[in-house]
Amino acid sequence: MSDDTPAPVTPERPDAPFHTTGTDHITVWGSNEADTIAFYRDLLGMPLVLRQPNLDDPSQTHLFFDTGDGRILTFFVSDDRPSARGQRAGTGAVHHLCFSVDPDEYEDIMAALEEAGKGYNVFDRGIFHSIYTQDNNGLVIELSSDKYEIPDDRKGEVLATAQRIREEDGADFAQDRHMEAALEELGIPVNKHDLPDADAGVGV
Repeated sequence: MSDDTPAPVTPERPDAPFHTTGTDHITVWGSNEADTIAFYRDLLGMPLVLRQPNLDDPSQTHLFFDTGDGRILTFFVSDDRPSARGQRAGTGAVHHLCFSVDPDEYEDIMAALEEAGKGYNVFDRGIFHSIYTQDNNGLVIELSSDKYEIPDDRKGEVLATAQRIREEDGADFAQDRHMEAALEELGIPVNKHDLPDADAGVGV
């Protein structure tokens, strides 16, 4: 493949020395324990499943949260660090974290964010629907729901098929018609969730 040829989009495993089997956990530099638990456990509803010293620096505490499917999000926290007001952008920095939510709870989620004094935006991203807010440190948090019922073990296959169809269609990004055509081509029932109307967002 030449440098001018874009990498292929495919659900097939690449020719690599080894292959990962999934996401085990993500670790974030947090502020203090109280603010971190208040946002991730008490607002987003993630159980706190483990608390222990940071094994690389025992002066800090390592908090483990279950994001809902057994995948773990962890934080290094210290009570001498107040929550920050924003994140620094740049190469290698985390842009945002995204967590799956039940589409039937969308309205309740927005109401809970409002009650907690958290601002948010809602966008229709074509292949999924998202609520964006910020955690106690200003890190962007996306709460995302698939627009269509897709078996977990076929999600990559559906997205890659939608990619091919939208390219053939000459569209800039995947939209409902591409997702529906992909599901039909793969023999998956087209069941769309009832989600609120929303713009695609800035820059599209």
